[in-house]
This record gives sequence, C-alpha cells and structure tokens, in this order.
Amino acid sequence: MRPHLSLSSLLIFAILTACGGGGGGSTDTSVTVPPSSPPAFESPHPDIWETASASEAGFDEDALDSAFEYAVTDGFYTQAAVLIKDGKLVRERYRGITDAEAAGLAAISSLPEGQNAGYWQNLYSDRDAASAVTSWSTAKSFTSLLIGMAIEQGAIQSASQSASDFIDEWEADDRANITIQQLLDMRSGLIPKCSSFESAAVGECRDYPSASSGGNIVYAADQLSQCIDREFAVPGTSYPWVSPQGDGAYEAGQFYYSNCDTQVLGEIIFRATGQDPGLFAQQNLFEPLNMEADWWRDDVETGQANGNYLTYCCLDSTAQDFAKFGYMLLLGGIETSEGQSYASYVSTILAQQETYQNQFWAYCDGPPFSVSTDCENILIVTVGFDGQYILVDQKNDIVLVRTGLYVPILNASDDRKMRLKPLQLSASNWVASLPMAMLGPRSEFGILEFYLAVADALQPDG
Repeated sequence: MRPHLSLSSLLIFAILTACGGGGGGSTDTSVTVPPSSPPAFESPHPDIWETASASEAGFDEDALDSAFEYAVTDGFYTQAAVLIKDGKLVRERYRGITDAEAAGLAAISSLPEGQNAGYWQNLYSDRDAASAVTSWSTAKSFTSLLIGMAIEQGAIQSASQSASDFIDEWEADDRANITIQQLLDMRSGLIPKCSSFESAAVGECRDYPSASSGGNIVYAADQLSQCIDREFAVPGTSYPWVSPQGDGAYEAGQFYYSNCDTQVLGEIIFRATGQDPGLFAQQNLFEPLNMEADWWRDDVETGQANGNYLTYCCLDSTAQDFAKFGYMLLLGGIETSEGQSYASYVSTILAQQETYQNQFWAYCDGPPFSVSTDCENILIVTVGFDGQYILVDQKNDIVLVRTGLYVPILNASDDRKMRLKPLQLSASNWVASLPMAMLGPRSEFGILEFYLAVADALQPDG
C-alpha cells in the first residue's frame, strides 16, 4: 500500500528537491536540453481548403442559402459558386446544365448537332469541385501578377519602363514611348484588332461591339503577331469602333479595353524572363499557390512554346483553385518560408482607385458601385467573358468565385491550342463556355447582385 503524504511533508520534499537535497552530497541534477529546431513553415496557401460552417463563419444560414440559390438560378448557366471567408471554404455549389437551359439552346442553335437538347445535356452534364472551369479574361489579372513578379525579380525594371525595351519592333517609331503601365491599364493608344469570322484574317476592328469586348482575335491561328503590328489611333479621328453609334472620335489617353494589349504583355514576360508565360506562371505562381492550371495557346508551331500563350484569356483550372488566387491577394502576396513576395505589387492592386487598372476591375461594395475616395471598401474583381469572376472583399476577408458552364472542346488535338472553325466544332479546339461562346443568349447573372446577397447574409458580428 502506497504511504500517505501530508501537505507539510510534500512541501518539505519540494523544497529539498529544489535545493538539490534528498539524495545527500552535491549530485548535479540539472538536465541538458537539446536545442530546439525552428518550427516547420506552414504555408497559408492551402492545398486543400479547410472548411467552416456558415454559422461558424458568421453568416445566417438561410440568407446564405438564398444567395447561393440566386447564383444557380435556372437560365444563368452557372457551373460553380464558391465562398471563402477568413481563409476557409464556407459554401460551394456546383451543377450541370438544366433541362430548360438545354432546351433553350437547342431552340436557337446554329450548330446542326446543337438543335437537339441531348447534345447540350451530354456536353454539360453533372459538375463537381474537380470539374474544369475556364477564365476567359480573368486570365488578364493573372498576367498582371506575372508582370509584377518579373519586376520584383529584376527582369523588368518597373511598370514605367518602355515596352519597346522588349518589343523591339516598336523602338524605331513613336511606339517607343508606350510604357508597360499603359499596356496594363489599356491606355496604349494602339488601334484594336479583330479577326474575321469568315477568313480568320486579323485587321482593325470594324464595329463597336467587337472592339468594346477587347477585340475578337480568337479565329486567328497567330494571335500575337498582329497585336504587335499595330499603329496608333489618331486623336480626333472618327473610327467605327469608338462608340456604339459607329462615328465616335478617338481620344488619346483614354481607356479602351484591348485583348491585344494583354497579349503583348505575355510576350514581354517571355522576352524579359527567357521563359514562356506558362512555365513562368507554373514555377512562380501556380506551384506556390498549390494550383493546377492549363493555359491555352494559339495555333502556331513556333512562337513562345509551340504556340503563343493566350495571356489575355483562357486559363483552365477549378473554381476552388481560382479562389486561391483571390486569397493570395487578401494575404498581400505569396508567403513562403523566406518571407512575403510581391507585396508591393499586390498592395498597388488592392489600393487602386480607378475602375480599371493593372488588369483588374474595382467597384465600391454598394450602389452605385463606382469607385471613389468616399468608398470605404473597394472590391477587387477579375472579370471574364460568359461570367467568370473572382471577387475580393478586403474589409470582410471574403473571396467569391463564380464560373459559367464549361467544357474544353479538343477535337483538333489533345493539346489546348485554340483552333476555331466556325460552326465546325468537330474540327476545332475551343473554349466552350456557356452561353455566348456557344452562340447562346447573354446570361443575366450579376456578380455584384450575388456579392450583395452574400454580404447581407453576414451577421453584424461576423
């Protein structure tokens, strides 16, 4: 039986032990503690998202359900909607095409095979978190970050550097004065280019709708050369692409949305770093963010890498991985064991006061949504054709992703090289998002409406 120790006995024993007593003599009872190794670095960029319930994240469950019901409304052609709050996955919804959407497309389709609803149901059936989504012009924002990386790594001096230091085709004329920043802000002053539906030839855009969407160059095999081979628009001259009426006068220094400006940025990355944009992105952006992505190229055999990367569009990934890009912005850059990288460039993006700057859009978080110095919370948004969005709410630590229904058409080859033959998808490689890339109607989904519904679901103390 174990002897009972009184409280006084315990105190005496403790004192003797502390003084080295209890064993007699001067025996050294100190213990050598081995030096501890520093804690292993834990990346804040998730491989797999940690999850939190709506209530844990500070949302009203029913109100958040309603917000996501809006996102997947029949007729919006939504494939994925993802909400990240405080670095955790709070809500996600995925769906394939609805019967009504398939029937509607069959009723208006110009594709012979597309006049059957079953065609659409086969292409865009059930979708889940692993299903591919595409970016369209959301890729422009990724290209912007690659420029920022090249600046921090010293391959580019600064955004104010002349683009002709790399695009030497411009160095012998007035285009030598175009800066990289002007390309980033789409204020290069160069004429927009479009490719012909009938011939695929690239020339000056002939109407406002084509130019205002950036200049449709998707029919061309080579989508880079003609973007470099552009001339300045003449201030005060009327061009059919300037205004909806077709007779607007060009104003120098104004913002004109341009796919070609971003395509040239991709070539600057290539010439500055010695790596094609796809490889540069893989090593410096995708791998640190634990993203998997495939970037489309044009259909030439030369160029940057058996084709030129379409840096103005067409980055395929998953909705959860797109959210990792938005979360990186919230974190202020890419964090590694060596510290934070690209913080200066990211901070410039997050602080922008223009609606469009550095290949990102910015909106105030409430009506009328226009950015201004009076706005307390500016939303940073990437925007892509057919409703591809990554929205960053800095105040509430929210990332919101919405993508439309998508399937990569790879009939011409197994490689993501764009080769579009109009109305001949059986011989094409195509970024087949719904609805408009497949000649359907415009979706009425609104990213700011979705955001407001999500924000309204946030509890006052959330």
